[in-house]
Amino acid sequence: MGSEAVRAIESAEGLVVVGAYGSGDELGDLAGADVAVELTVPAASPGNVAHCVERGVHVVVGTTGWDETRVETLRRQLAEAPPASSGAGVGVLIAPNFAIGALLMMAFAAKAAPFFESVEVIELHHPAKVDAPSGTAVRTAAMIARAREDAGTPSAPDATTHDPDGARGARVDGIPVHSVRLRGLTAHQEVLLGNAGEQLTLRHDSFDRGSFMPGVVAAVRSVADHPGLTVGLEHYLGLT
Repeated sequence: MGSEAVRAIESAEGLVVVGAYGSGDELGDLAGADVAVELTVPAASPGNVAHCVERGVHVVVGTTGWDETRVETLRRQLAEAPPASSGAGVGVLIAPNFAIGALLMMAFAAKAAPFFESVEVIELHHPAKVDAPSGTAVRTAAMIARAREDAGTPSAPDATTHDPDGARGARVDGIPVHSVRLRGLTAHQEVLLGNAGEQLTLRHDSFDRGSFMPGVVAAVRSVADHPGLTVGLEHYLGLT
């Protein structure tokens, strides 16, 4: 993802890459950078983002693993951060997914969720992915749960009382989420919604990391216009 993002930004009109860093590199003072794109691993991401914020550099974050504790810590860091070079506050975007189709799938799922008794999320990725469930699945489940709560939708029916091996998956905000790790996959997700006698399936497939790059470039262009913390690229694209 990092290498792909460097190529995409280098080829985007009006954007210039002033530095590219690997896992063993020191970030330094980030001189000349207005925006940093952070695509690492959950253990390294908070420290990298804090380093940028402390230097007044906007950040686009594509790394997953940002739970509520980490998000609240980042909010405090942003409140204490120096202004960016423009004089406005530093902006940070945490984007669970950059693919436009995935963002639409998530928005459609939240829109549809209150109309169905049952809803479950299945995410499928390559076996080199270090976290489960995916950030996209967690974000989708949160959006679905919020939409159902706002509409007063009852909890989904489920008579399971015995599941010692966790076959029913994880529960994210009360929504069952199932993770698949399979050689040959890239990034895929299904949302299954069911009523008596009908089922709606929403699926998005990313077959190549290039599918994420239009969203990365859009985020880089927009993050300075959104001081503070934003979770979800959909807020920049008018999908909320």
